[in-house]
Amino acid sequence: MAKPRGFEFWRSTLKGARYVVAPMVDQSELAWRLLSRRHGAELCYTPMLHAQVFVRDVNYRRENLYNDVSQEDRPLITQFCANDPEVFIQAALLAQDYCDAIDLNLGCPQMIAKRGHYGVFLQDEWDLLEKMIKLADEKLSVPITCKIRVFPEIEKTVKYAKMLEKAGCQLLTVHGRTKDQKGASTGIASWKHIKAVREAVNIPVFANGNIQHLSDVQRCMEETGVQGVMSAEGNLHNPALFEGHSPPVWEMAEEYLDVVEKHPPCSLSYVRAHIFKLWHHTLQIHQDLREDLAKAKNVAGIVEVNRQLKQRCQEEMAKDESEWNQTGLPFPHWICQPYVRPPPKDPNTENGQKALEMKAVSVKRALEDSDGTNDSLSKNKQKKKARNPHKNFCPELKPKYIKCEQCGNPKGNKCVFNLCRGCCKRKAFKEVADCPGHGLRFKTKALRQCNSDTGGGLTNRKPNSQTVSTAVHDPGHPLT
Repeated sequence: MAKPRGFEFWRSTLKGARYVVAPMVDQSELAWRLLSRRHGAELCYTPMLHAQVFVRDVNYRRENLYNDVSQEDRPLITQFCANDPEVFIQAALLAQDYCDAIDLNLGCPQMIAKRGHYGVFLQDEWDLLEKMIKLADEKLSVPITCKIRVFPEIEKTVKYAKMLEKAGCQLLTVHGRTKDQKGASTGIASWKHIKAVREAVNIPVFANGNIQHLSDVQRCMEETGVQGVMSAEGNLHNPALFEGHSPPVWEMAEEYLDVVEKHPPCSLSYVRAHIFKLWHHTLQIHQDLREDLAKAKNVAGIVEVNRQLKQRCQEEMAKDESEWNQTGLPFPHWICQPYVRPPPKDPNTENGQKALEMKAVSVKRALEDSDGTNDSLSKNKQKKKARNPHKNFCPELKPKYIKCEQCGNPKGNKCVFNLCRGCCKRKAFKEVADCPGHGLRFKTKALRQCNSDTGGGLTNRKPNSQTVSTAVHDPGHPLT
């Protein structure tokens, strides 16, 4: 049976989904997806999964997809980051039976994506992307989709989208921000870019960006003509966004914690992060409970912090409005509402001018001084410094690693193949060779086995290819 394509895929498999929960690393796990579906979401994505890790690590597959199976959690799209066509296809083949489509992440702008060379940092490698999408369209039993960011130029963005469509992409999500729009420089997403893409392609398009309320969803669909709208941060601060409802935070938090208990296991770090997001505005006021939430050792501890926050908010509600309505928020701080990042400081202001003089503009904090003093280091780096007083965080002084010839990871300094350990192990196993630098002794073991099988008659002879092949592929042999 031929797999559905384009609009047929959107209408039949995805049931014409308009309200979409974005793929969010460590945040769009099963419990959160189920909560979002209860409150209006019609389609969800898994968190972004690393294709290479997904292929090699069975525990990673279980924890991030195989154990998160629920009949309530459909339709579902699994998203991967990858930069190797073969690895991407292997990962997708392992995942396709657990979802309705496979998505290739071409939009992540974070530093980890830059180091790993994936996400939006593949945006200019059109030949590679075309190969990856074509291969996925040919090999997979489910459709292939993509999530992208825009180029500054509308024309280039349209050409990019049409290239992906021609390669075999069956649905395109367009985040209306460029690669550089992130952190304090996030700014406003361009719906003009999204509209231009929608008018140029013949596949369904989802819009992403500037979605904080249900009214934004409706306005976006009217202005751009897209088939659906995806929300990430808006959904994290208000899971009932697609219902057009802003409930008290404790209602959403209690319901989420209830879902977590009914669908274990769920990483404590995920749960804590969600509660921090939901109570973001309130925790700016009740700093002591913020510390308690950070130190909670289990879900029961988080439940208790949530109960105390609820109690304090209800006590505030009983007071006169003038006593608690001093936050500058559109709603009381205990109501689910979006978090709006403050705009970047104007260079002409006093603080902005000081930052320019220091040449230390950064998203979260000023860059560390070159001497790495504790006063200028983040808390995490201070802990590392305490463990190792000689550690230096200056980028210029970090050693420059030579890359593995196959995967791009740092190669082993003494590797005879000039590869990283993983690639070296595969090559040495395939060729029945040794690599002293990585402590791999496949050839030595094969010789030893041959000697023991023939009573030592081959001590001074090299094993012929047939003998070695038999030793390596024997099911009872220790190398298999």
